Amino acid sequence: MLVSVDRAETRVALLEASGTPAASRSSSTARKAASARKRGGAPEAGYRIAELYIERRGGRSIVGNIYKGKVDNVLPGLEAAFVDIGLEKNGFLHVDEIVLPGVETPRRGRGSGSGRKISDLLSPGQEIVVQVVKDPLKTKGARLSMEVTIAGRYMVYAPTGEGIGVSRRLEDRERERLRRQTSNLALDGGGVIVRTAAHGAKREDFERELKYLHKLHEVLDNRVRETTAPDLVFQEADLSVRVVRDIFSAHFERAIVDDEQQYRRLVSFFTRTAPELVERVELWEQGEPLFEAYGVDKAIDGLLSRRVDLPSGGYLIIDYAEALTVIDVNSGSFIGRGKGAALEDTITKTNLEAAEEVVNQLRLRDIGGIIVIDFIDMARARNRDAVMKTLRKTLDEDRTKTFTAEISKLGLVEMTRQNVTEGVREIMSRPCPTCEGEGVIRSEETIAIEFERRLRDVAVEHPEAEAFLVQVNPRVSTQFTGHGSRVLHALEAQTGKSFLFEGSEGLMLDHFAITFMGARDEVEERALPFRQGDEVLVEIVEPHMYDVDDAVAKIDGYIISIAGAAPHVGEKRMVRIDQVGRTAASALLLDESGEVVRPAARPAATGGARSDARRAAEPAESGRAAERASKRSRGRRAPADSEDAEVRLEAGLSESATVVDSEPEDEMPAAGEDAAGTAQDEGAEDGLQSKPRRRGRRGGRRRSAAKAKATPE
Repeated sequence: MLVSVDRAETRVALLEASGTPAASRSSSTARKAASARKRGGAPEAGYRIAELYIERRGGRSIVGNIYKGKVDNVLPGLEAAFVDIGLEKNGFLHVDEIVLPGVETPRRGRGSGSGRKISDLLSPGQEIVVQVVKDPLKTKGARLSMEVTIAGRYMVYAPTGEGIGVSRRLEDRERERLRRQTSNLALDGGGVIVRTAAHGAKREDFERELKYLHKLHEVLDNRVRETTAPDLVFQEADLSVRVVRDIFSAHFERAIVDDEQQYRRLVSFFTRTAPELVERVELWEQGEPLFEAYGVDKAIDGLLSRRVDLPSGGYLIIDYAEALTVIDVNSGSFIGRGKGAALEDTITKTNLEAAEEVVNQLRLRDIGGIIVIDFIDMARARNRDAVMKTLRKTLDEDRTKTFTAEISKLGLVEMTRQNVTEGVREIMSRPCPTCEGEGVIRSEETIAIEFERRLRDVAVEHPEAEAFLVQVNPRVSTQFTGHGSRVLHALEAQTGKSFLFEGSEGLMLDHFAITFMGARDEVEERALPFRQGDEVLVEIVEPHMYDVDDAVAKIDGYIISIAGAAPHVGEKRMVRIDQVGRTAASALLLDESGEVVRPAARPAATGGARSDARRAAEPAESGRAAERASKRSRGRRAPADSEDAEVRLEAGLSESATVVDSEPEDEMPAAGEDAAGTAQDEGAEDGLQSKPRRRGRRGGRRRSAAKAKATPE
């Protein structure tokens, strides 16, 4: 048993292995194990993590707490009452859990006619003493019982009970011995149940503990008389003491605690209740954290995963629902062993491994409620029986109450497991705030279509505004501005308004807000995230898709093309904004002193040297390339034209870049030609984020010529 305590939470892990505990072996073996523990404290081979309990400060389990409550409402149709115990939600008290002196109550609450109805037993405003038997789970309040019990190490004292009972988890011979040891105990009213932890206890142990439990009951009665309902009158021990009290016995090799104060508490507890176990409590004084040294932290990390791998290559998929947990068994990469492997044998081996691992996961994750296990279908009845036998045998190691039905013809096993407290998954996680636990969210395209409808409505509601600044997530705005902004242009043409976008990746995908509206010039001014001359620290994420010397940075979906930054991809560098467009900007790289790093001069041709023979074989093509370069040069607008500058930026080119007609196979399109051609055809405003399309030499030349004829410029 490992007990780790820190400021925020207490964690207890149980490690299991087959065999005899080292503390119960021969003296020489025990001494060797003790000396090994002093050297490093590492566990012996064969141990695995079986159970894990977590209790956080301010979120302690209330199971076992006793309250003086006030009946808030009685519901005869449910044969139950809701009791105010001072918590956020009222507790639930079923008629089966009502215990009143001298009053016969109906059992199972099925309206059999025996006993009295709940409306005759309780009434609103009545004060009663109740004990929590199940923590509040999700939308349900705590489960209550009027049959109050006080737990000790060897016995549980029930003031309203009678007689002596012995745990059925003990062997028949040990149960008979304990009955003899506890016969004729002075109960002084009430009853006791001998616990599993009493294995090997003697009569003086029971007599000593019974006196202690009677004193606790007297203190409880005094508090009930002095307390005004609703309020707490008795609080159960914290996690570490509770687990040690209920579980730790001679079957445990040792308990290791990494907190000195908690170590002293456990030693004091065992000194009073089980002195023979004091020497099995150890203080962890190694430099390495306790849970890390024993591999518990690694196991905790895997508890939130849906997938659990099996030794042979198969795996489990665990899915959770409101009142149901479904475990699916898959063969995975396991295809059998040997040349004579058959399908039925492969399936059976996977199912046998899954039967053991399912129980391990139920215990480790503390899964309760209804559980459905979908084993792989088996044709033979004897194989199904073998899987069920393995499942039930492994469940015998689980201390929590379970009930298992037979395996069906579909390979399904239905079972239930008592759900007392929140599992490790519920404690360590919370529902996703985006999907609210559904596991799926609406896609960017779906949200963009909805926003398009809303923008049409906004345009109608505000006819006086020329343009609107819309705040959305960049992944949604890309649905409007990508692929040549066809969606945005169609929307603006339909409404007669202009729409500009702003936002950051931190926004929810379905976030929508109109942050500014007015004249187009005013909205455009506010929409620009940067101004010319701004110096910004950016992370250079990828090479430029057109210019091998340049690179690209992205800030909340806004693209910054950085001249000469190709060698610095993956680095964070300061840049100076050179030109700004609606969705993209160009920038210059700065050195450590803040001076602009000028990119090296580019060669006149990027295709590399070609042989004179190749050049001689293509005189006509070279002449046509020169002619096209001359036409594009005459067709360009002046650099001062702001519209042309913006098109160039959105196409992924800086204004200062020189367009060179190099080899015909890799020719660079000019800005003037691309304003209506490549930029729109391949996604002008989204150009830096998409992969370039490679075109054949002659096909590209024909398409470029056709676009040149169709373009007025």
